[in-house]
Amino acid sequence: MAAADYYEILGVKRDASADDLKKAFRQKARKYHPDLNKGSKEAEEKFKEVNEAYQVLSDPQKKAQYDQVGHADFAPGDAASYKQPSYDDLFRDFGLGDIFDAFSGGPRRARQRAGADLRYDIEISLIDAFHGTKNTVAVPHYSECGTCHGTGAEPGFVRDCPTCKGTGELRQPQSVGNRQVMNVAQCPDCGGSGKRVEKPCRTCQGKGSLQKERRIDVTIPRGVEDGQFLRIAGEGEAGVNRGPPGDLYVVVHVKKHDRFERHGADLHTSAIVGLARALLGGEITLPTLTGTALLKIPKGTQSHTIFRLRGQGMPFLNSDSRGDLLVKVIVQIPTNLTSKQEELMKEAFLE
Repeated sequence: MAAADYYEILGVKRDASADDLKKAFRQKARKYHPDLNKGSKEAEEKFKEVNEAYQVLSDPQKKAQYDQVGHADFAPGDAASYKQPSYDDLFRDFGLGDIFDAFSGGPRRARQRAGADLRYDIEISLIDAFHGTKNTVAVPHYSECGTCHGTGAEPGFVRDCPTCKGTGELRQPQSVGNRQVMNVAQCPDCGGSGKRVEKPCRTCQGKGSLQKERRIDVTIPRGVEDGQFLRIAGEGEAGVNRGPPGDLYVVVHVKKHDRFERHGADLHTSAIVGLARALLGGEITLPTLTGTALLKIPKGTQSHTIFRLRGQGMPFLNSDSRGDLLVKVIVQIPTNLTSKQEELMKEAFLE
């Protein structure tokens, strides 16, 4: 099977600029990122393709080579050697860093490390999504130990790492041709913290944090849709070595309603009308999320005709404007006619 074209994978033209490539990669990677498509092998493979395409096309030398010979010089084995891009920096350029920090652990710094972000799933009814609601959630998470303040050591028993002299890094110069290259690696003795614990904290056993349950008030706005999430800054796991805490992401799931089916801000439902009403016309009363509404049935209405009641749907997110209610009218055909009724139907429609 022929390999897919890298330009087609990213959805760009062959003369796309570096910014266009970067923007296209951001959109595709955001769509197929494994952390946002848990358990999806298809999304995982798509993400690998997008990553491979961007790695080639974003490198001027590789791009020129690819434009000349196509996939011939880019065998599958080469893809494993491509450097993984920094998603934090790439997506933050477009103001989208938060969502990738949310499901990848967040940005990290050399000595102080930010705490992991947490995800909490909450289920609400369609009525709650219509009006908005407030919930108190109990989130188990690790918070900074009050005894050692995150260092993992008894007070006064933490020292600079003697291996890296407190820098958290080991630097080794290396000659490459006529150039001097500095190899930088994380210190294996302190794990990059630059500190060594001489006596572990008795409260947290040297972990620097303790697991607790925190009750957090969450305000869910009106019009929220299934799968949308709320970011609550600073309510995630505690940072390492006094790093900043992570964030809490509350993912909202809206339960299905027994009468209404939601499509964005519009609601869909059905109503059964009798044959006489469909033939002669009239009005019927329909239930809505806020009460009832009248629907006018014109004469000769056919079964499965869809009527639109404007402004009777869901509110748009944090807005007073509302979508529409679409009603499918189903004409009920009588099954047990009397002899007189049968004669009348024959006179009306068959003769």
